[in-house]
Amino acid sequence: MKIDLHCHTTASDGTLTPTELVTRAALQQVAILAITDHDTTDGLPEASAAAKDSGVQLISGVEISTRWQGFEIHIVGLGFDPAHPAMTALLTTQQASREARAVAIGEKLAKRRIEGAYDAAKAKAGGGIVGRGHFARVLVERGVVNQPQAAFDKYLGKGQSAYVATQWCSIAEAVEVIHQAGGVSVLAHPGKYSLSNKWLRKLLNEFQAADGMAMEALGSQQSPDQRRFLLSLAEEHQLLISAGSDFHQPGRWIELGRGLHRPELPGVWHHFGWV
Repeated sequence: MKIDLHCHTTASDGTLTPTELVTRAALQQVAILAITDHDTTDGLPEASAAAKDSGVQLISGVEISTRWQGFEIHIVGLGFDPAHPAMTALLTTQQASREARAVAIGEKLAKRRIEGAYDAAKAKAGGGIVGRGHFARVLVERGVVNQPQAAFDKYLGKGQSAYVATQWCSIAEAVEVIHQAGGVSVLAHPGKYSLSNKWLRKLLNEFQAADGMAMEALGSQQSPDQRRFLLSLAEEHQLLISAGSDFHQPGRWIELGRGLHRPELPGVWHHFGWV
């Protein structure tokens, strides 16, 4: 059984519509899927309709951006009520912050003589939430950089010329809202924050103190050593395991459900009674 509890659609910065993503998940034989768009659940109704006849069990999901010690840390919510008032209020605030950041990024890029980037990114979002991924695609298409990661390395990443820090909610606020809405809180991709082992443990301690419940220990593009280390941290901090590809678009290296599921581990799949 394949499970993928972290992926994105055109409702945020993915390139596939919710319907297309569910269809791809079915083709990849993913049995349980959570769409976790950035600070929005707008793609869930379409995805739910697509999942009805697909053989894919769809779990409600969202990826909430938070601020911690100067870092942007992402908290995934799974299995919650998307219509819960606390959740809708938080996401409304987060979306306003995202829009303000997008405008500011456009202004900074204009100062670098990259004009109209905000409007181009907005068009790429197609009515969804504008994210840095949209700006990265614009920069690639214009030939400013040769690949999306280069856009982050040179312009959009922390400390670069078009980086804009945003006052997201705290980890504790995100966790509390997810739990109020009946869901499980998951620390997303803990290996991607460029933290030392000491600081990663500090993050996990504070996440656990905020009643965080799980962490993504199974992800795409992990080495065996990285996976073993994250699994040991989950055990050390008494956190459930979650698994997610962080899929944004079709590509060579990341695929929905690839190498993620370990049913023998104490995972969120047991919490929800999936296995």
